[in-house]
Amino acid sequence: MAKLLFLSLLLQACFSLSLCHDKIPAVLIFGDSTVDTGNNNYIATLLRANHVPYGVNFIGGSATGRFSDGLLVPDLLASALGIKEAVPPFLNPRLSDEDIRTGVCFASAGSGLDDLTTVVSRVIPMSKQTEMLKQYLERLKRIVGEEEASKIASNALILISAGTNDLIFNFYDIPTRRFQYDINGYQDFLLGKLKSLIQEIYSQGGRKFIVSGLAPIGCVPMQRNINFLDRSCSEKENDDAKAYNSKLQKLLTELQDSLPGSRLGYGDIFNPVTDMLNNPSKYGFDETTRGCCGTGYIEMGPSCSALSRSLSCSDPSKFMFWDSVHPSQAVCKVVVKKFLDDVILALYN
Repeated sequence: MAKLLFLSLLLQACFSLSLCHDKIPAVLIFGDSTVDTGNNNYIATLLRANHVPYGVNFIGGSATGRFSDGLLVPDLLASALGIKEAVPPFLNPRLSDEDIRTGVCFASAGSGLDDLTTVVSRVIPMSKQTEMLKQYLERLKRIVGEEEASKIASNALILISAGTNDLIFNFYDIPTRRFQYDINGYQDFLLGKLKSLIQEIYSQGGRKFIVSGLAPIGCVPMQRNINFLDRSCSEKENDDAKAYNSKLQKLLTELQDSLPGSRLGYGDIFNPVTDMLNNPSKYGFDETTRGCCGTGYIEMGPSCSALSRSLSCSDPSKFMFWDSVHPSQAVCKVVVKKFLDDVILALYN
């Protein structure tokens, strides 16, 4: 019943402004594990989620490489907009022509705006994801012709979600970049990389963007472990995320003014996640401080495995977090509803 109500609300938002497959022909996804639908399955990295208990609530209950118990934001968006049920990873060798026509995901779990973020994990940096876009567009042109490919690219919904890994793995937990930058300087460095990324996608024909801000990073279960006595949120990290988001919104306004025909929307993650943390019962959550997988304090990727399955929760929808880093499908549903209401309708209206 809850799933049907959710889909009904999303489709109402879509149809209210005739926003479905006729206006949004495809979705193109760039970023990290919050939006990676399985690209890491096809590269030489240990950072994968193609094993149990990942995917327990996915279509058919299969682990596809999504760092979640079920669907991610790209899948839920594509479904709500009437495009397709789930967004395939671009590296899947079995992509059909229809998969290409309606959009793919270039994101890679563990990635970031800073190329240094991917050195140890050997995943796909954001700078390489735009090269994958070029390959995608070439194949799209072969399928539908150059004119139609250009039309699809200019009307596709482009989602970018990145930045969290850069801060956690290069600044907070492993302070590599702290030898070069203070937090203000590193934020500016990341936003410079993001600016270049958007300009590159624009140069390849992309025009309509949602760029996600940062969530309250300090409340992620793994980051709570820093305050091991009470596992409270790191307010310093949350304040840093808010400061980054303010800068991001300013950047998007400036970029839209400088890129003719572009529409750039800010995807607010911070406020809805904060509301879920502060008012869990409003969203049906019983647990907000640890993940469902295993103990919920440290498990993620390889450590969230069959060995931890016996410790995992029985109902992930009651948990805000699926593992110690990633949100549950239930959280993604809330985020998608907000994106539809606050951003996507404005991009295409």
